[in-house]
Amino acid sequence: MNTPKRYTITAALPYTNGPVHIGHLAGVYVPADIYARFQRLKGNDVAYICGSDEHGVPITIKAKKEGVTPQQVVDKYHAMIKDSFKEFGISFDNYSRTSAKIHHDTASEFFKKLYDEGKFIEETNQQLYDAEANQFLADRFVVGTCPKCGFEESYGDQCENCGTSHNATDLINPKSAITGNTPSLKETKHWFLPLDQYEPFLKEWILEGHKEDWKPNVYGQVKSWVDDGLRPRAVTRDLDWGIPVPVEGGEGKVLYVWFDAPIGYISSTKEWAAEKGIDWEPYWKDKDTKLLHFIGKDNIVFHCIIFPSMLKAEGSYVLPENVPANEFLNLEGNKISTSKNWAVWLHEYLVDFPEKQDVLRYTLTANAPESKDNDFTWKDFQARNNNELVAIFGNFINRVVVLTNKYYDGQVPSPATFTDIDEDTLGSLKKYPQIISKSIERYRFREALVELMNLARLGNKYLADEEPWKVIKTDPERVQTILFVALQIASGLAILCEPFLPFTSKKLKNILRHSELDGLASWDTIKTANGLLPAGHQIGKGELLFAKIEDAEVQQQLDKLQASKQANEAANKTVAPQKDTIEFDDFTKLDMRVGTILEATKVPKTKKLLQLKVDVGIDTRTIVSGIAESFSPEEIIGQRVTVLCNLAPRKLRGVESQGMILMTDTPDGKLAFIEPENESVANGEQVS
Repeated sequence: MNTPKRYTITAALPYTNGPVHIGHLAGVYVPADIYARFQRLKGNDVAYICGSDEHGVPITIKAKKEGVTPQQVVDKYHAMIKDSFKEFGISFDNYSRTSAKIHHDTASEFFKKLYDEGKFIEETNQQLYDAEANQFLADRFVVGTCPKCGFEESYGDQCENCGTSHNATDLINPKSAITGNTPSLKETKHWFLPLDQYEPFLKEWILEGHKEDWKPNVYGQVKSWVDDGLRPRAVTRDLDWGIPVPVEGGEGKVLYVWFDAPIGYISSTKEWAAEKGIDWEPYWKDKDTKLLHFIGKDNIVFHCIIFPSMLKAEGSYVLPENVPANEFLNLEGNKISTSKNWAVWLHEYLVDFPEKQDVLRYTLTANAPESKDNDFTWKDFQARNNNELVAIFGNFINRVVVLTNKYYDGQVPSPATFTDIDEDTLGSLKKYPQIISKSIERYRFREALVELMNLARLGNKYLADEEPWKVIKTDPERVQTILFVALQIASGLAILCEPFLPFTSKKLKNILRHSELDGLASWDTIKTANGLLPAGHQIGKGELLFAKIEDAEVQQQLDKLQASKQANEAANKTVAPQKDTIEFDDFTKLDMRVGTILEATKVPKTKKLLQLKVDVGIDTRTIVSGIAESFSPEEIIGQRVTVLCNLAPRKLRGVESQGMILMTDTPDGKLAFIEPENESVANGEQVS
């Protein structure tokens, strides 16, 4: 028997400024849960840890918007998230919260130790300040243009477009998220973790030590950061919501949420260990413990550079063995957006699809964004359920259980002589634990799920080839062997599907009455046993593991998304205010004429610009227009347009534009040309 290994498995702490959606599940919580359940089935010692991240600027912004206190916000969403995770079958050993006293104490002690040992740099420097709000603008209290990718709505701590982490003062054209004002610079004192001092450690630990075993997206992002050169990172903020800085001079300041939050893994482990009456320290300080962080790609820098540097500075903690971050999951072709309510929320799914937790777990795993962004669609969700879970997995189990009850009153029959195909089939069954293990251990959960379904396919093929419903008429003894073999496959599926489909596993184990047999809880039982279900064992009556999902159910979800999109657009639609008053003579100066587009090409290295040749009657001229995202060059050749001809020429990307194409917005938000109603109007005719 192998000596059990100890695993500390963490899942990213969800922000309690809103509920959990399927992007969070696919990126973090489902893969982490698969891994934790798998290690438990292997007989290993597992602490699967998580909790609510209840500090940081998004919480205070949410509170201001709803007219409540930050504490009321976190209390509301902490309960919602915790209950949703439990109902969905996420098997945390402990789910804590960063507002808990044990966390405040743990984070304060951690900061104080580093402070006392001189691990921080204390600096007085200039930070962005909103005079009207009388507040420093940390993190998401400020938005501006990302200095790396040019995204115009980057936050002060991180750009959601390119994933780069930065300081608020790095933003170009910053604006206060509170008042919309342009902030000023004002001096304030903060403590910084000198990340530049940890570059040699990070290069050796990650770039040399984990080049082969960490996922390329994780390794690549870390390498890019380290290669660019690290700078000291502030670990305190001028805010009134969070953990107070526990040293002299820290009045009115709190710990930066990305210093505080990962310590939440440690405090949650402490809380769990105290409840169990065991020592927490081996799970964080024993060199034989395997520490793993399951996160999304937007958290890579914090878990692979900042938190490990904190642990290294403290000195007594183990470092993560791996940080298997996933990419993002999109929804129906568009990026999931909480602000636009373009999401499938877990708590709503559990109401709309009761007892179908495993269908969502299956779909999210089968389409997991392990190496690139992937897309969730309701049609794929339906197809995965009906064509795979129902037609393959469920069909096999149903046939085996029904036939066993029909022919043998539910008792496992005694096998007669095994044929070569019987031996091969049982041999294949014994290989599946190792096959699936190999994929899970490499964090290839999609691949592992495919292998699980291959075992169900093996069972279906075996029954289809052996046809016990026909053979029963001519060779009843042969059918005993066929169903004995099929029941062993069913029993293997009951065990091996638990990490992926825990509710299905429990239901199937109840049907097969596993609880009445010893030694069937372990993953490795399958590859050593000659028979998982012994002859004479009584199984239960059949019940459907999965039910078909009808078109109407899917359409209801699509309609719900569309209604949400329209409601969001209506809520955020603003009518532009009237411009400054002009005189009639000003209007008469505009020379607008009917024209026809003769040529159209994309302007190189731009997304929006098309270079057009337009016949406006008086001449043919070049016009550069920002319509490339709405129209392809080919579809607008011959298009009749209205052109503002006497607009002063202007160079755009090196091309002189000699006029402007006039456009309008359609009710659905798309661009449309303003063209003459009468097709006989000639080019050059003036529009008045």
